[in-house]
Amino acid sequence: MKYNARQPPVALTIAGSDNSAGAGAQADLKTFTALGVYGLTAISCVVAEMPARVSAIQAVDPAIVAEQIRLSFEFFPVGAVKTGLLYSREIVEVVCNTLENARRPFLVVDPVMVASSGNMLLQPDAISLYKERLFPLAALVTPNLDEARTLLGHPVSNEAEMREAVEELAKKFGTAFLLKGGHLRGEAATDLLFYEGRIVEFSAPFVGGVRTHGTGCTYSAAIAAGAAKGLPLETAIGEAKRFVTRAIEEHFHWDHAGHSTAALNHLPKPDR
Repeated sequence: MKYNARQPPVALTIAGSDNSAGAGAQADLKTFTALGVYGLTAISCVVAEMPARVSAIQAVDPAIVAEQIRLSFEFFPVGAVKTGLLYSREIVEVVCNTLENARRPFLVVDPVMVASSGNMLLQPDAISLYKERLFPLAALVTPNLDEARTLLGHPVSNEAEMREAVEELAKKFGTAFLLKGGHLRGEAATDLLFYEGRIVEFSAPFVGGVRTHGTGCTYSAAIAAGAAKGLPLETAIGEAKRFVTRAIEEHFHWDHAGHSTAALNHLPKPDR
């Protein structure tokens, strides 16, 4: 895709609003901007949270969610879409309805179910709609190990099990899956893509001792940004992996009023 600075590629995030700006739509917008993509938002819910705690969630009226998406497609050349936290069955349903009636850009589904803090974010009755309606619309689904366990009904505890799980997920739901392995906390953070009948590995050194959130949001947003720019899937994932790794390595940190808070750096230094 030829780049025009006055007409940059466009990506839409359908996600929750995070007041700490480390995750959700705020993290997605920062990522899009850092990677040269103009970002649009359709806010699904408002979340009061910090990296270590989710305090409250308020859903947006599903009709408003649908209208945000509809207007985005009407007025912008949306090249890629990513979904983050959709929260409720009603919101998942209107997102599916609206995307089914829109022209089909590249869709990345980040099946956000549990916060880094351990708090449940997705209402349980919404999970079946992900499987039945949202995944079939996706070009790529990006679960972490906890989400893979929820989708498969069994734990994924090591890299050998990851290889079995990512192939099982991709074949079960008929689309590409990127299974993220950071929760294994080994020397390397290794993610596995099952795509076109094969497994592709993406690995970076595991960055320990960082208690932040929004890595999954940032990773999937960076992949969507690459897709909006016309990059092939494997190239988009590779660039996104490098971006999120640098965002973790160069994270911010504050000590304030007895709290220690960290956040991803969405403007990390370029690749060396």
